[in-house]
Amino acid sequence: MGIKPLSLEEIKKMTVACRIAADTLTYLDKYIKIGMTTNEIDQLCFDFMATKGAKSACLGYHGYPKYTCTSINEVVCHGVPDDKTILKDGDIINVDVTAWIDGFFGDTSKMYMIGNVSEEAKDLVETARMARDIGIEAIRPNGYTGDIGFETNKLVTRKGYVAVKEIGGHGVGRKFHEEPFVPSYGKKGKGERLVPFHCITVEPMVNQGTDEIIEFDIPGSSIKYYHTADSLLSAQFEHTVLVTDTGYEILTLP
Repeated sequence: MGIKPLSLEEIKKMTVACRIAADTLTYLDKYIKIGMTTNEIDQLCFDFMATKGAKSACLGYHGYPKYTCTSINEVVCHGVPDDKTILKDGDIINVDVTAWIDGFFGDTSKMYMIGNVSEEAKDLVETARMARDIGIEAIRPNGYTGDIGFETNKLVTRKGYVAVKEIGGHGVGRKFHEEPFVPSYGKKGKGERLVPFHCITVEPMVNQGTDEIIEFDIPGSSIKYYHTADSLLSAQFEHTVLVTDTGYEILTLP
């Protein structure tokens, strides 16, 4: 069927959704702290999006039960907020939010470092941020998803880490998840085409040890959550990016 580019009016709506998602994570900056439960994080994000007229796209998506994903330490992605998980000194946590407003989806995530974080964890977090950014820099109109994956993986491996292969970025816009799949590894000139005036997410998940992951069920949902197979740390950053006719525009910049 192919990917249908966004119209100018649709891009404007997409920009609003992405702005709300980005502002949600910025809002969280001043509240997230030691002793907070992941449910409290979830509620803060919901409350902020509601004040902006947006809803969480996560709630009810394939049965997912919460507004956000909160992935701590060895949790790679899709960690489910609850009342039992409490942020501790030294934790690293990814908070992933998707705002839905006026029919469009803005998707972004970032890492928060809680209290006194080890130098090893800080380096991993910084590498994940760099991996996302260097992947975005590889975006060209009518380029390939493999271009993004190649640059991402090159940086990650050079830093002594590994990128998760099974999970990656995706098309986003009129739907929460659509084509193409955006991997964190690949070959230049390979993969799927990057269509001008279409949005994708770039969201490499970077592990300290093995790239193998273990899948866990979420009750009542077909969505899974994932841990590193060796229980070492994982980190991730995500932006929604508009492919333009000349390059790209990051829509979820803080």
